[in-house]
Amino acid sequence: FQLDLSANLKQRGIHNVFHASLLRVHEPNDDRLFPGRLDSQIADLEERDGEWAIDTIINHRGSGTNATFEARWKSGDITWVPYSTISGLDALRAYLELLGIENISALP
Repeated sequence: FQLDLSANLKQRGIHNVFHASLLRVHEPNDDRLFPGRLDSQIADLEERDGEWAIDTIINHRGSGTNATFEARWKSGDITWVPYSTISGLDALRAYLELLGIENISALP
């Protein structure tokens, strides 16, 4: 399942795709027991640099905006992600620059 996460959670590197076995029915927070539980209170496990936890783009399949990219995350994991997921990241801009491409539409 793919979840629509807040921009803050995306910046913290929280991945938005989960296997169905990991999902549970939402139970609202009990503010009497756990006051002020906000997503901004999640501990920073990675250094914050203004973008997701993708370190570098290694490879791609497909062309243009239909391409998927092999991404190395700062945690060391390597996954394939669609262009729509990483379109604004510095890692993608650096990858395109290495290929000598200025715009995603020129991606072979």
